[in-house]
Amino acid sequence: MAGPMGRMMAGTGPDHHSMDFKGSGKRLLSHFKPERTTLYVMLVAVVFSVGLSVLGPKILGRATDLVFAGVVGREMPAGQTKAEALAAMRERGDGGMADMLSGTDFTPGEGIDFGAVGEVLLLALVAFLVAGLLMTVATRLVNRAVNKTMYNMREDVQTKLSRLPLSYFDKRQRGEVLSRATNDIDNIGQTLQQSMGQLVNSLLTIVGVLAMMFWVSWLLALVALVTVPLSFFVATRVGKRSQPHFVQQWRTTGKLNAHIEEMYTGHNLVKVFGRQDESAAQFAEENEKLYEAGFRAQFNSGVMQPLMMFVSNLNYVLVAVVGGLRVASGALSIGDVQAFIQYSRQFSMPLTQVASMANLVQSGVASAERIFELLDAEEQEADPVTGARPEELRGRVALEGVSFRYDPEKPLIEDLSLKVEPGHTVAIVGPTGAGKTTLVNLLMRFYEVTGGRITLDGVDIAKMSRDELRAGIGMVLQDTWLFGGTIAENIAYGASREVTRGEIEEAARAAHADRFVRTLPDGYDTVIDDEGSGVSAGEKQLITIARAFLSDPVILVLDEATSSVDTRTEVLIQKAMAKLAHGRTSFVIAHRLSTIRDADTILVMENGSIVEQGAHTDLLAADGAYARLYKAQFAEAVVEVD
Repeated sequence: MAGPMGRMMAGTGPDHHSMDFKGSGKRLLSHFKPERTTLYVMLVAVVFSVGLSVLGPKILGRATDLVFAGVVGREMPAGQTKAEALAAMRERGDGGMADMLSGTDFTPGEGIDFGAVGEVLLLALVAFLVAGLLMTVATRLVNRAVNKTMYNMREDVQTKLSRLPLSYFDKRQRGEVLSRATNDIDNIGQTLQQSMGQLVNSLLTIVGVLAMMFWVSWLLALVALVTVPLSFFVATRVGKRSQPHFVQQWRTTGKLNAHIEEMYTGHNLVKVFGRQDESAAQFAEENEKLYEAGFRAQFNSGVMQPLMMFVSNLNYVLVAVVGGLRVASGALSIGDVQAFIQYSRQFSMPLTQVASMANLVQSGVASAERIFELLDAEEQEADPVTGARPEELRGRVALEGVSFRYDPEKPLIEDLSLKVEPGHTVAIVGPTGAGKTTLVNLLMRFYEVTGGRITLDGVDIAKMSRDELRAGIGMVLQDTWLFGGTIAENIAYGASREVTRGEIEEAARAAHADRFVRTLPDGYDTVIDDEGSGVSAGEKQLITIARAFLSDPVILVLDEATSSVDTRTEVLIQKAMAKLAHGRTSFVIAHRLSTIRDADTILVMENGSIVEQGAHTDLLAADGAYARLYKAQFAEAVVEVD
């Protein structure tokens, strides 16, 4: 879901509480601490840039005064002073004009001093040029700080995902977790890049312009400040109205993202069962909800800018009227009023910019809160600082009074005890939901037992590091997992060291995958994608089995590992497993009883308890639960295979 579509499709989690905008915003800014130096340099550059920018209108106002003074002085007779010229005007009855010109520094008989005007304009040009260069530097520094912070945040999310328990992913849709790790971080990065530097610049501009306004005329400055409370009121009211809609927009995009991800990964089944229309209808419903939420969010936040422009124009009118009166009274020069009108625009513009960035900032902070929900999720218990480990890893497994429950109110496994000697093969059978896979998950420490303990060669696995424990276990699941790459690379994924092509091919031969691999166009160098396109389901399973064999584990776990292969291949795999099981402890979960007849011990589980255990012939003779499963499901199939 990369690109614009991916950014739109950011998912959402199950925690649908309202947004803490202030708290999430502060926490997001705290992630910039490692980039303090860069931000300080950026701040210095912005301060000087804004300082030069706000001096610009004052300098240009000086140029206007020089031009106006030259025009006025040129029309008056030479040889008299400014005071004498003004007194003569009052004697002629032009008192109003005299009052206005009293604020102008002219010399009777002298025209425009183009040299002085040129110097002032050159000074203004240099000021604006340096301000622009400094702002370019500041923008580059902001982009660097933002990208580095997003880089660190991605690492934090990746590290967090590796520490989350399996239960976290069991309770969430895959597309939702993926969206948080990719699209939400992208949204935060784009938001910060587009708003952070501009926000700092706007705030400093407001302060700088305000200082210059009071320097030029405190009265006009107070007039300009009259509209500030109105601007604040507008921004606050609109922000509060639009924020809930942004939260709803992200929730809705999450649902739509999850639906698209599910329909894409299962598009074959959607077509097979004729559910295209139903899927399209559900998409249309979620899309309509997204449209409504997005429209309301953007509309409510979008009205802020025109409202702020209206307030800005009110400010402009007030400053122009009062400034004109001050010029007429001679209290201000025309250049000062011109500068002040520019300052009033400069003062209103950043206010409008800050308001217009509200929807962008709200969207970014909404994504940040979703990232923080992920980062705050409860982690699996930390490994011991100094993990215990068996003196010699042989594969003796013991379950001592093990209890487990997903829901505290609903026990699944109660007081389960079992001992497995090294090199023995234990088959686990039973109806769906009996706890077969759960038992293996407890052994791998994907889940922690709620009672009792599991030991490996006498050491409690809870006192071992997970990496140490899992390094000695090879696992093949019913759901195959391949990544984009060559078949050789997929098989080598199971090894913790560099392996040779010969070792890869040997593992493939042991899993009976070598034959079909060599029929492919590029053999072991054939590239497959993460969906395993180009190979059948059974062939994908053989690749994963070869991967497990290459890892050379002490304990081998096969969870319905042969469910996707044909009967003949299944028999061949059983023979290979018998050869490779020497010195290994094997746990085999299977529904097809024909695959586990040669197991040393067969466990029959029902409702989280072991109801029967023993060898195949003994369990058949006992005529119990195993015998019923055997007769009902596989008696005829086994006869045909035999």
